[in-house]
Amino acid sequence: MATIRQIRQRIKVAKNIQQITKAMKMVAAARLKRAQDRVQAARPYANTMREMMTSLAKAVGAEVQHPLLEVRTPRNIGFLIITSDRGLAGSYNSAMLRRASELLREYDPTRIKLYLIGRKGIQFFSRRGFNIAQEFHLNSAAVSFTEAQDVTRAVRQAFETEEIDQLILLYTKFKSAISQTPTDIQLLPVQTPEVEETAASADSDYIFEPDAQELMHGLLPRYLEGQVYQALLESMASEHGSRMTSMTNATENAGKMISSLTLQMNRARQANITREISEIVGGAEALKG
Repeated sequence: MATIRQIRQRIKVAKNIQQITKAMKMVAAARLKRAQDRVQAARPYANTMREMMTSLAKAVGAEVQHPLLEVRTPRNIGFLIITSDRGLAGSYNSAMLRRASELLREYDPTRIKLYLIGRKGIQFFSRRGFNIAQEFHLNSAAVSFTEAQDVTRAVRQAFETEEIDQLILLYTKFKSAISQTPTDIQLLPVQTPEVEETAASADSDYIFEPDAQELMHGLLPRYLEGQVYQALLESMASEHGSRMTSMTNATENAGKMISSLTLQMNRARQANITREISEIVGGAEALKG
């Protein structure tokens, strides 16, 4: 059985851990608020761009030709995978790496090229001998559109030079602080949004200047950059949300541990006092005899 001194030491350690996790929770909460605001601010742009691409796809039909739309036999497959630089983020990284591993098992390893964002993903796939074509180190606290353009430029060049024939983007979609979902989409060749029947009447009144095909050529690169940027924002918000939830649980668990240890210490002290009283009474009875 642990002594009172040992229990006090454990309580001290638990209190120190509780202070650290509480501070990390507060930092993650502040960053989550900013990241969530950026996600919500970017979504209208992404939705509007998707609507515009839908209208253009309807107007040009199957006539448009662009390097980003070129469908080839997928001999070499690229994967753009977004993870975090730091741990202590709950299941954020493990869920993404598990989803990526499941997806990679479906392909020949010799034909896979990885484009990795985040140290956790880089370390994970480096240890397993995957072919890492390029690594990206971004500002996880506040990712910028310029950084998204740099990533897009790299994967676009790889596709246009036929280093890869298809590119899959894996990121974590943000729903709330306690709900994030690993998501994968085909990034290249670009799949223009399908035209919905319900929107046909509204789209028929559009007049494009310049013509729809020229607009499609100009907007495709921007559409691609927008998809990457949105994925980065969603992933960063998911990371901060998962870290905040994880640190909240850790802080609560530390509190429960402190309460349990305090109760254990009080019981040990009470047992010591009872034993000492028994010894005193026993000694007094012995003196009387």
